[in-house]
Amino acid sequence: MRLPTTAHTSRPWRVHEFTGDFSVEDVWAFRTPGAGPGDFPVMLAAMRAAGGLAEQPRPVRFLFAVRWRLGALLGWDEPSAGVGERVASLRDRLPGDVRCAPRGPDNENMPLKAVYELDTESARELANKTVHTVMHLGWVEGADGDHELRMAVLVKPNGWFGRLYMAAIAPFRHLIVYPALTRRWERAWRDRAHAEAEHGEGTSR
Repeated sequence: MRLPTTAHTSRPWRVHEFTGDFSVEDVWAFRTPGAGPGDFPVMLAAMRAAGGLAEQPRPVRFLFAVRWRLGALLGWDEPSAGVGERVASLRDRLPGDVRCAPRGPDNENMPLKAVYELDTESARELANKTVHTVMHLGWVEGADGDHELRMAVLVKPNGWFGRLYMAAIAPFRHLIVYPALTRRWERAWRDRAHAEAEHGEGTSR
């Protein structure tokens, strides 16, 4: 479910301390029924177990395949345009306590690379010739008392072309990519809960 920008900016996330030059592009909520305040690492593990881009629905895979093909043809994703080259990594900006915290694992099949991973929030980044992007995940208590996953996408476009690029892909993000991601991540939480319940029943017999 899409949320207003204030759903991210109003919360005391650590990411605010070093992303003042980024803007909030999207904020999205994912339902995780029965989740408690300490279940953020559990949710991250469930998301990782659900697999990466190769396991996404066909329309999402198609969109990303087109994007990577265009990037290859136009040179958008050359190493010289990435993190540590065109832009410095956000890890260079981290306060000492966050820098010393766990970073989180990287997946070679996913372009977003880990910046930090705390008890209730994490961040990953990606840079190319169009934009420097941060995906922030946070763990928030919902209206029903359960906790839920929130995702915020922060961006710093690379000039006018980056701004045009973000505007062009917005409909695809909102109509295809994020709804598919919602179904996948929410199902990952349910599958984890079902597996735990079955395991509990099996061990109690």
